[in-house]
Amino acid sequence: MALQPGVERLACMAHVRRKFMEAKKVQPQGKTGRADVALSSINKLYSIERELKDFSDEQRYIGRQEKSLPELAKLKALMEKTQPQVTPQSALGKAVSYLAHNWSRIERYIEAGFLPIDNNAAERAIRPFAIGLKAWLFSDTPKGATASAQIYSLIETAKLNGQEPYTWLRHLLEHLPHAPSVEDYKALLPWNCSPEMTR
Repeated sequence: MALQPGVERLACMAHVRRKFMEAKKVQPQGKTGRADVALSSINKLYSIERELKDFSDEQRYIGRQEKSLPELAKLKALMEKTQPQVTPQSALGKAVSYLAHNWSRIERYIEAGFLPIDNNAAERAIRPFAIGLKAWLFSDTPKGATASAQIYSLIETAKLNGQEPYTWLRHLLEHLPHAPSVEDYKALLPWNCSPEMTR
């Protein structure tokens, strides 16, 4: 998907934070280290996101440019200063290398107000599916497992777009046989259906 033209990848700030949390665990206790400095910047970025949560995409974009951009610059400066001074296999080295390797994808979220700082929402959405994996070991066939994954994807997409999943799926299955064109298919997608249409 990410290799398709026009699709740009984002990286997850929560993964960056986890790497620096691991580095913090192994630094001398009672001392403030570079992992703490990085975590402070990351926590400020998340604090800014909480402030901007209820803003419009345009307002969030402006807020990120004013507040997040300077904090990202500090984080990048720390990364560039620290990377040549640490061994790549140390916990801090791994955190800094991860940040450096993914930097362009990590900072990309400030380019538009609708882009998320992390993929926590996606991870929360798939958690029930991941928990159910053991229960679904007995899907009987690979096609059954594929069908299960596809239905789950439809349900989560419906939820993400404000639809009640059962009602939207019923609407989809009732209207799909009468949809002769691509435009008709597109009209059935959850982001194109108002909740009133699916009742």
